[in-house]
Amino acid sequence: MALHAGITSMNDLARAVRDEARRTGERRVLVLAGSPDATREAARSALSAAEVPLAETSLVGSEAFLNCERLDPVHAGTLLGRTRTAVVLDAHDSFRPNALGASVGAVGGGGLLILLTPPLDSWPERRDEFDETLAVPPFDVDDVTGNFRRRVVETVRAHPGIALVDADTGSVETDGLTDPAPRVRPGPPAPPADHEFPAAAYDACLTEDQVDTVRAFERFRGDGESTADEQALVVEADRGRGKSSAAGLAAASLALDGKDVLVTAPQYKSASEVFARAVELLEDQGALRGVDHEDAPQHLQTPAGRVRFELPDEATALPEDPDVVIVDEAAALPVRVLERFLDAPNVAFTTTVHGYEGAGRGFSVRFRDRLTDSDHVVTDVAMTTPIRYAAGDPVESWAFRALMLDARPAVDPLVEDAAPASVDYRRLSPADLLADEHLLREAFGLLVLAHYRTEPDDLARLLDAPNVSARALTHDGHVVSVALLAREGDLPTDLRAEMYEGRRVRGNMIPDVLTTQLRDEAAAVPVGQRVLRIATHPAVQSRGIGSRLLTEIRGEVAESVDWLGVGYGATPELVRFWDANGFRTVHLSTTRNDASGEYSAIMLDPCSEAGADLAERHGGWFLDRVASVLSDPVDDLDPDVARAVLASAGGTPSLDLSAWEWRVVAGVPGGATTFDTNPSPFRRLTLRHLVDPADPSALSPDEERALVRKVLQGHEWERVGEEFEFVSTAECMRSVARTVERLVRLYADDLTMEELDDR
Repeated sequence: MALHAGITSMNDLARAVRDEARRTGERRVLVLAGSPDATREAARSALSAAEVPLAETSLVGSEAFLNCERLDPVHAGTLLGRTRTAVVLDAHDSFRPNALGASVGAVGGGGLLILLTPPLDSWPERRDEFDETLAVPPFDVDDVTGNFRRRVVETVRAHPGIALVDADTGSVETDGLTDPAPRVRPGPPAPPADHEFPAAAYDACLTEDQVDTVRAFERFRGDGESTADEQALVVEADRGRGKSSAAGLAAASLALDGKDVLVTAPQYKSASEVFARAVELLEDQGALRGVDHEDAPQHLQTPAGRVRFELPDEATALPEDPDVVIVDEAAALPVRVLERFLDAPNVAFTTTVHGYEGAGRGFSVRFRDRLTDSDHVVTDVAMTTPIRYAAGDPVESWAFRALMLDARPAVDPLVEDAAPASVDYRRLSPADLLADEHLLREAFGLLVLAHYRTEPDDLARLLDAPNVSARALTHDGHVVSVALLAREGDLPTDLRAEMYEGRRVRGNMIPDVLTTQLRDEAAAVPVGQRVLRIATHPAVQSRGIGSRLLTEIRGEVAESVDWLGVGYGATPELVRFWDANGFRTVHLSTTRNDASGEYSAIMLDPCSEAGADLAERHGGWFLDRVASVLSDPVDDLDPDVARAVLASAGGTPSLDLSAWEWRVVAGVPGGATTFDTNPSPFRRLTLRHLVDPADPSALSPDEERALVRKVLQGHEWERVGEEFEFVSTAECMRSVARTVERLVRLYADDLTMEELDDR
């Protein structure tokens, strides 16, 4: 490829690409391929030639060869929300897709991403530390493929804005210059005519999107004392759109108005831009009366209000009752944490639509329903205009393509006529996905849409991990449902013994839980396929298409595995879905999943005699212990989740009550305090009905919910009465007693019935 005149060396190239980046307000990528020593020396030289200060540079890699901030690739997420002039990503020891996404996103307009790689022709065949994480037992690193890196190499060589240098020889393969036509930069946006925040807040905005976002924060100027006044704001944007800056301008404006503004984020660095913009505005207004740290302020005082930072765990307690809470990079926080901020009268969530911070719709999938159901009036704002770099930046389009950050399902009209009888089943091999960009985009886009924590690493897992495979249903060639499967089990004797002693084994979640937590070393012998994720296009949901996909998968793999399994954050709807498809509950976690905020259920669908033995064994153990689990570690489990989990357990719990225990339960009509005298027989009676009812219509859903709360979870009578809105505690006790009497009449022997009738 011809090079631009004047570029005779790598240093010439570094100066040229940096000059073009600054002139256009865009970013550029400089790929230095070769040996580790050569590429690292070239990076030092390139930064110097491009006049990038080391103080404005971050190094992501295992070797500290630059005198600047260094982050291990696994911690590259700390770049979120920050802007750097240059990021050097050293991919020699570990090339993590998440690290690439975070590194690209942190580079501002006029800046450089410098990517250090082995020689590109051989790079896809090499294996590194990230590949080792994909080589889950019984596979080893030699079983991992290099498809994802091959994709990156192809996009690097084909995409504008990316310069490529052979660091071993110093030769320039591609200069990456795009020679864009001169651009007229838009003028500053005008403030709203009737704005309530200071004009300076709007004067500091660089785009109309920022103006609209700052304006949306004005709704928090109310007192928030009544339910009608509770406000929630959701700001969604791609990376580099200036949402943190807008939040900072709004936070300062609210503090000027006398508000106490609490800001939180996964870490302070993520929110540093919020505080930087707040400091600038307060200083401009002559209103900054106190700042705790000049370089990294976390507490700003104004004459009447303040802006302060707390980490999420502390912030969820809403210390000192803030007037407004701003949650920056909300998609990076667990749902259970986000929910707790809904106790604030006014709360704003800023979140990234595409990118490393949850890679897309993570925030929407699990949390938006909870937000909608809250007492807050919800306002949505979308920011689309780039602010860290110019619109049309070629590096953004390259990163989106290479990492599939903008992957989306097929548009509705292409699939809306799909039905279980009209779809085709197919296995999506990595070769199929690599050969068909639209197929890959639709399949991965559906997974991004449906799952709350899909991220760039998952793309590499889909393309390279030896234990992962994909299946799909298509309609006229378009993906309408997709599932990711992970092969688990069939582990060697020595590894099973180590698991039994407590060693955690990657990529074998179900055998790991059944062996380490439930003390069943034999659980890792059968081989299974765990459904990692399953997603159906929103336009065709509730038509049985997801169930059709599971049926096809079972028919395909039944002869080669012992079980199908799934582990997921349990909700009533999801439990019923898996139950309807033949899966039975064998375990319920005793802690909430950090990402989903739910207790996790593990369910099995046996495919062989060995699988049936496993499912029967653990299903029985689950029924033996579940009453005790519900009364202690999961006594806050949603009653509807408990009802669904128990209904999907299978089996028939023993009702082997002694004659005395039958007299105890038969005595309930005479006084509900009998519950507290001996809870055990009541639990067995309730458990029997919820797992294997003699008459499924005998009790109403509310009656079953009350039994879960009082009998199985052991809540106080007053608490149960308040939750189910009884007029008094006494009425609650009488109602539950009547419910138990009905169960006794369903299951008791004649002698017990005589005693009950004599009352």
